[in-house]
Amino acid sequence: MRLPRFWAVAVGSLLGFFFAIPAHAQSDSTRNATTTGTAAGTLTGTLTDPSGAAVIGAQVTAETADSAGATTSPKVAVTTAQTGLDGKFVLTLPPGRYRVKIEHRSFESEDREFTVTSGAAQAWDVQLRLRQASSTVTVTATTTPLEADESPYLVTVLSHEDINDRQELWLAPILMTGGGVNSIREGPYGGITTMFLDGGNSNFTKVLIDGAPANQPGGDIDLEGFDLQNVDKVEVLHGASSALYGSDAMTGVVQLFTHRGTTTTPIVTVFSDGGTFGTGHGGGQLSGVAGKFDYSASASYFSTQGQGDNDYFRNTALSGNFGYKFGENNQIHATLRNDSNDGGQPGQTFAPTPTNHIDQHNFFASLVWELAHGPHWKYRLMGTDAYIRQSIFDTDFGFNTFNRFYRTGLDAQASYVTAHGGVTVGYAYEVENGEPGGPPHERRNNQAGYIEGRYQLWRRVLVTAGGRAEDNASFGTKVVPRTGIAYMARYGHDFWGATRLRASYGLGIKEPTFIQSFEQDPCFPGNPDLRPERSTTVDAGIEQMLASDRVRLSVTYFHNDFHDIVSFSEDPTPTPMCPFGTGTFFNTDKARAFGAISSFEAKVTSWLRVAGNYTYDDTRVLAAPNAFDPTLAPGNRLFHRPLHSANLTVNARWRKINWMLAGTYVGRATDSDFFGMGITSNPSWVRWDMAATIPIHYGFSFTSRVENLFDRQYEDAVGYPALGRNFRLGMKYVWGGG
Repeated sequence: MRLPRFWAVAVGSLLGFFFAIPAHAQSDSTRNATTTGTAAGTLTGTLTDPSGAAVIGAQVTAETADSAGATTSPKVAVTTAQTGLDGKFVLTLPPGRYRVKIEHRSFESEDREFTVTSGAAQAWDVQLRLRQASSTVTVTATTTPLEADESPYLVTVLSHEDINDRQELWLAPILMTGGGVNSIREGPYGGITTMFLDGGNSNFTKVLIDGAPANQPGGDIDLEGFDLQNVDKVEVLHGASSALYGSDAMTGVVQLFTHRGTTTTPIVTVFSDGGTFGTGHGGGQLSGVAGKFDYSASASYFSTQGQGDNDYFRNTALSGNFGYKFGENNQIHATLRNDSNDGGQPGQTFAPTPTNHIDQHNFFASLVWELAHGPHWKYRLMGTDAYIRQSIFDTDFGFNTFNRFYRTGLDAQASYVTAHGGVTVGYAYEVENGEPGGPPHERRNNQAGYIEGRYQLWRRVLVTAGGRAEDNASFGTKVVPRTGIAYMARYGHDFWGATRLRASYGLGIKEPTFIQSFEQDPCFPGNPDLRPERSTTVDAGIEQMLASDRVRLSVTYFHNDFHDIVSFSEDPTPTPMCPFGTGTFFNTDKARAFGAISSFEAKVTSWLRVAGNYTYDDTRVLAAPNAFDPTLAPGNRLFHRPLHSANLTVNARWRKINWMLAGTYVGRATDSDFFGMGITSNPSWVRWDMAATIPIHYGFSFTSRVENLFDRQYEDAVGYPALGRNFRLGMKYVWGGG
């Protein structure tokens, strides 16, 4: 208990120290050119976000318009101003014609031409639109997008730049870089891949592809074939979020966002690379805007022979995002994604010589219509469809499994926003169909109503609260709440910068899997009376900016309790009808997880950035009367959840060359061989990767990536050796844009 006490003392001391600091109200910051001679004119304005709140720190730039005629006053090339705490800006300009542009990393840029006359004053008030693809904006945390810095909930945003710098191909490894996530892959490429968020089980996190759920109904998700091509960003929302997303969001949500075209001149990208173990990878992407229509489409292929027998893996990914803007506040977007892969499964090193094989085909689609009516009302209608097919051929135990799942959903929202907040009400309906292990076909119809309110108390405090009534065909109706608060303890952009505090509380639920509810085997039937698995999550965090926003420090404490976890109770006594015994499923198990996620980011120079995180995750099995392995018994730490883990990245952009060095540490974790060999844990390991992008000429770049740089021998899971040192070298060509 020493380490949790340390975190409590440390966080308490920080809170007391920061509250003791007098709040510093930053005045409007403007840098205007000095004018002499003819009296200057002024341009003033107030910038607000979609809710009407002031936008702080936006850059407003005035440049002499190229088309402007001669004036009697000398021209000023560039004049800039920055909005202060009230969102206001002032530009003082000599007479002439100017193009004024508003820029902020979280909002779409705006520009307009003005003619300034001597001594005249003009006003330009703008409500900016959030740039949803920005790494500083979160779409997943609440019903309406908001800046990640304002979120009461811990959200990790992995940007398109993060993915490109690492030259990472797959979702699971990039998730581990954000803190709080441990990913397990059973062997090299193609091995079954699962993730654990904040100490929860692998089926406690809901994964969304542009809003479409990717989990098996009530189950986990196999991540090995999730290609990152055409993905703009990934958001990881921590904490129970069933109030917004319903079943499966027990410890959080992971959402992938497909790229949208933004340039009138199309952007064409073609790439190809290859390397060790007979690896080949290639594909292309096309995106752009044509009038009111925007488009983005990509295709990629990956193939490798692996490092041993029956270790091949092939993956094909197709992705598209297509939108049409009927008006400024009326648009529709359709996203499509298709992943197909197959691979051999080497199995555990101490198992018989394997010939196992897994084939997967996943398809996800979403159609979103967004409409605004007047300054306050916003509407959103989303339809989703998911098809998950998995075929497992297991020769070790002599069985074949064919899983088929279909999820079709409709979600309707209406939001009323004001200058200080808003409220959203919604209705969701989903039809789940499945054939777990083959026929018979089963169906589950679910519906829910939900509400979420957000209010800005004064200028420093943002409060959110909401709840959901989930009516599930398996367990009936359950109500789950969620609430959060964010407090700006201090404003500032000097050495001792802004200080932000946040805290949240939520309840999560998860429906049983189709096998747990509907299995028809007379010896091992499903239990239709299962209750939902439940979670209670609490977290509190602090974020501190330093050195004129060049350094960011963050610490978040979390405590998660898990109840009514489903387990399988078996009676091995043979009967004439059931020679292997009988059994079924019950809500018997309990567990808990608590710890802290800390992170830092430092812009050391204009070309060097260093970032890292450390996670302390203390998990414990509290009750498990049906544990089938000693490592799963009460008192042990939860499976595949290390007490310590950390990540470090060093990114250098020097002379247009981008270098990335990334290290991953995973501490010792509870594990088992499941063959009675007495193995109860997996040793800690460290791995370093390196990537580089070197521009050549005419849009061509040389790319390289080395994984496991120091050829570390380790296993994600006991008996499944990871790849040794391996590399890919290739070329990339980009044309167009602007």
